[in-house]
Amino acid sequence: MPPQNNQSNAQPSGSSNKTLMGILSYLGPLVIVPFLMSKDDSFVKFHIKQGLVVFCLSLVAWIFGSVMYSFYMVVNVINLATFVLSVMGIVHVVQKNEKELPLVGGLAKYFTF
Repeated sequence: MPPQNNQSNAQPSGSSNKTLMGILSYLGPLVIVPFLMSKDDSFVKFHIKQGLVVFCLSLVAWIFGSVMYSFYMVVNVINLATFVLSVMGIVHVVQKNEKELPLVGGLAKYFTF
């Protein structure tokens, strides 16, 4: 019988916690969870800021669509864009990158906390 290797391939819990909090940052109102729990971590903080920008953009589109229903096509394009940006952000989190999202990444620097 070959000797068994007791080493685990699992990531440390701190790394998976960072990943989870980073992913939650891009899921709309769930950005509150990482903000309250992990805002001291620079990696998570970077993604919280970008997630807040994407969420604010989505919220503005929702309000705009509620007030001016005749612009539903514009609102649908904005909603699609926020979905794509959220997916891109989640991919960056999983790849452990602090990469700015196109169009909205530069706005994240205005959030200071």
